[in-house]
Amino acid sequence: MIEFQQVYKSYGRGIDTLADVNFGIAAGEFVFVSGPSGAGKSTLLKLISGLDVPTRGTILVNGQNVGKLPGRARPYFRRAVGTILQDVHLLQDRNAFENVLFPLIVTGHSRSAAEKRARAAIDKVGLANKDKLRPQELSGGDQQRLAIARAIVNRPALLIVDEPTANLDRDSAQRIADVFRDFNQVGVTTVIATHDESLIDDYAHRVLHIEGGRLTDLGARTPRASRSHGARA
Repeated sequence: MIEFQQVYKSYGRGIDTLADVNFGIAAGEFVFVSGPSGAGKSTLLKLISGLDVPTRGTILVNGQNVGKLPGRARPYFRRAVGTILQDVHLLQDRNAFENVLFPLIVTGHSRSAAEKRARAAIDKVGLANKDKLRPQELSGGDQQRLAIARAIVNRPALLIVDEPTANLDRDSAQRIADVFRDFNQVGVTTVIATHDESLIDDYAHRVLHIEGGRLTDLGARTPRASRSHGARA
């Protein structure tokens, strides 16, 4: 699903934000990207989702060379990837339900089918009772939930998520993480960047660690939630 081959990214300051990054993620994996603030996690996700291009190297996502996609092809590529960044870019002139509905209307779904799927996505993230509110009327955590609903409503094969629980309390964070786990369990490849070690311990099946722009694959692991479930069974 994702392959990085000797990828570098710099922003013209003579310092590589990412340096010689090599890894692969198979379809259906649930991978966490860890590391301190400023390590390059967000840059990595933007490269995967086609929001940025590498300075050097090759990035393949579902067989497509992301760095060489023509401009006209990029919007179509991005529609196939559910991307949730820290800067959520919600539509301030539309309510929560309309924000989630909008991507489906743009991609040509019928109004009735779009509304049904938007309603299901809103319910999934726990915003059913706030669907008439505009983004500026929602808390930071609820705005993050809304961004998640918008990203999953198109049922993407790949989810890219940056710090999804940063504005949430622990119970809310676990509920949102459960949403990502549920999608992964039906085959959605999921990549989540976080510095929340508890979230990683509870949910990660594999961890990629970035520090100083360089990546280490920490390999497969058994999530704590799975260990606890096994102990109860």
